[in-house]
Amino acid sequence: MPMTPQQMERLVDDLYAATGRGDWDTAAAMLTEDFVVTEADGLPMAGTYRGRQALKELFLKVMGMLDVAALDRVAMTCGDDHVIVIITMRFADPALAPAELCEALRLRDGKVCEIKPFYFDPAPVRAACAAKARG
Repeated sequence: MPMTPQQMERLVDDLYAATGRGDWDTAAAMLTEDFVVTEADGLPMAGTYRGRQALKELFLKVMGMLDVAALDRVAMTCGDDHVIVIITMRFADPALAPAELCEALRLRDGKVCEIKPFYFDPAPVRAACAAKARG
């Protein structure tokens, strides 16, 4: 039986909440065994991350490269087996422009099986990475 839009939104909200508080066991339980997240070439965290621990691996990598102050959800919409979330990523250094992105999440059997982030402009992410590297 397909998920309702409300169930889809709740799953994604719960996943974001779990990752935000570092509750990796809860997050992993919301992912399929063959879960995949792909970060585009040209980003410091580029690559494909697979499996139920992929979000933890990517999160720790990103937080080690960037001083992220907040991820603000702007909007969410869903249909069929996809949820699209518009996010603003703010950095600890207020002089750095925030990054704007959409995450396309694909669902299967009540779990998230794929996430593809789409950045409007990767330059703010690269600038934040360079700023953290300079210390």
